[in-house]
Amino acid sequence: MAGQGLRERKQQRQRAAIVEVGMRLFTEKGFDATTVEEIADTAEVSRRTLFRYFGTKGDIVMDWARGTTETLCSALRARPLDESPMESLRAAFQALNRSFTGDVSAIHAQALMVERTTSLRPYSMLKHAQWEEALAAALAERDRRLDTATSALLARIGVAAFRVALDEWLNGDGSDLPIELTDRAFDLVRETTRK
Repeated sequence: MAGQGLRERKQQRQRAAIVEVGMRLFTEKGFDATTVEEIADTAEVSRRTLFRYFGTKGDIVMDWARGTTETLCSALRARPLDESPMESLRAAFQALNRSFTGDVSAIHAQALMVERTTSLRPYSMLKHAQWEEALAAALAERDRRLDTATSALLARIGVAAFRVALDEWLNGDGSDLPIELTDRAFDLVRETTRK
């Protein structure tokens, strides 16, 4: 927030408060059962203010996941250049896992709500498509020998491996972050491609 004016800082705090309230209500009551009015009232803002930041309730969910793409790409760019692309992708997704701080059970409940709510499925798919596109570009940038098709394929495999780990994590109690599950998914990719 350094260098930002008072107004910009207030807007950021207000936006973050709306996201926090929205995600808590979605998790407690369900996404479809939570109204915009309830979010605005609980966040102590007007509907007009809420819509200044978010066009739809789904945009609140997307904002909750904001920053994950940059976390993945930054972690990927930081990996040694002589490391295999899949090992670098594994490390990037582990960095994403470790970036989630706070109450792990609350994160699990929120992720479960996002992934298991039919009306939110398009938002989840959009976020994963954004990951694929950004990771493909980062892979191609760090290794000029990878053509567009190869970097896109590797990025999609990496996202798919993480999604498998995520699904397994969501089926459990969520007491720990899916670090071991992510490793297992990437190990499975490595073992399968050796056959």
